[in-house]
Amino acid sequence: MARNIGGQYTTHRVLGRGGAGTVWLGEGPEGPVAIKVLREDLAADPDLAERFAHERHALLGLEHPHIVGVHDLLVSEGPEGRDIALVMDLVRGPDLRAHLDRERRLAPRDAVALTAEVAGALAVAHAAGIVHRDVKPENILLDPVEGSGGEGVREGGRFTALLTDFGVAKLIDEPRHGGKGGVVGTPDYMAPEIVEGLPPRAAVDIYALVTVLYELLAGFTPFGGGHPGAVLRRQVTETAAELPGIPAELWELIQQCLAKAPASRLRAAELASRLRELLPAVAGLPPLDIGDPLAEAAAEAEPAPAAAHAAGAADEPQGPERVAVPLVRGAAPDSERATHTRMRVPDAEELAGGAHGTARVIRPAGAPRAGSARHGAAARRRRRLAVTAAALLAAGAVGGWLLLSGGGGDGGGRGDNGAPLGVVEQLDEPGVP
Repeated sequence: MARNIGGQYTTHRVLGRGGAGTVWLGEGPEGPVAIKVLREDLAADPDLAERFAHERHALLGLEHPHIVGVHDLLVSEGPEGRDIALVMDLVRGPDLRAHLDRERRLAPRDAVALTAEVAGALAVAHAAGIVHRDVKPENILLDPVEGSGGEGVREGGRFTALLTDFGVAKLIDEPRHGGKGGVVGTPDYMAPEIVEGLPPRAAVDIYALVTVLYELLAGFTPFGGGHPGAVLRRQVTETAAELPGIPAELWELIQQCLAKAPASRLRAAELASRLRELLPAVAGLPPLDIGDPLAEAAAEAEPAPAAAHAAGAADEPQGPERVAVPLVRGAAPDSERATHTRMRVPDAEELAGGAHGTARVIRPAGAPRAGSARHGAAARRRRRLAVTAAALLAAGAVGGWLLLSGGGGDGGGRGDNGAPLGVVEQLDEPGVP
């Protein structure tokens, strides 16, 4: 259903939805545009219109081949209430998240080239005094190069990366007096200094962008997965696990830009230049073939089947096999990527309570997982428990069979239906007597 925004723009259909609002295909005086209409609760914020007006000039003047241009920032009153919207260039391709969902990881050259393009965009923004604050795959759009067929595949240079949503995180953040003790951002890509309550500077964008580079190479983020609070703690206390199969120079650059100290990271222009210099070194390398240690650790933490069977056999009927169902829709390693998640900043004691050292041990897919001493001991305890429980269950079953068969009279130990006494027939429907 068509809807008028700001008097000169009309929305036609939804292109996508995020945590901050809905992106529409729209039409303006100069042709098709993308219109991002912020959520109703954000638009109702009495201070937001003022912040939009304050940022309008800077965002409208931000131009670069790898930045989605902003045509206008609108604040309008309509019959359904206030609308606050950004009118932007229309990009026909998907976002990087959709591309990653399909490809899982990119060849190193594609990952490095894409990151270099976005780093160049950040260099222009930082020079203008603008910090993005929410760099992540959802905010990187892939524009197919003319003649590529719109496939959005990097091979042969058939798409270009464009960074979008500049200024949105800052615009929708609460004023300083109202936002004390909270942080706004996406946990997987959030720099440690933001978690610790420091004001976001340009270095937070470098940290987030190189986290994206790590994800493009590995298929997962260095500190993601699980509860947002756990992710934030890892950002502060742990170091990224080294990725095998990439040149040492590239890994050193990733380490430097994921440094906990903001001053240790490269500037955006330096990062773009260094990445372009590394392109010959990564040309021809295939996508990395490595396992996701977070998924493996989660699988290892599951109780052994024998132990689970022994624990449940005594007090409930055995029906069809039970399977784990995630409580959060789409839950999977690194799935907590909600835009502009607001959460309490962990205090110093909580941050200090996390494990120190390397967050993950990366290994080739299919190779045995060494694990830490703590996890190894826990696994051995689980195995011993499973073996003991299975032995006790077996002993009890044999004892019961001997007892019942000894008093059966016919020596066969069978009931009227021909089944051995003491053996419960599995029913198709659990709980049916």
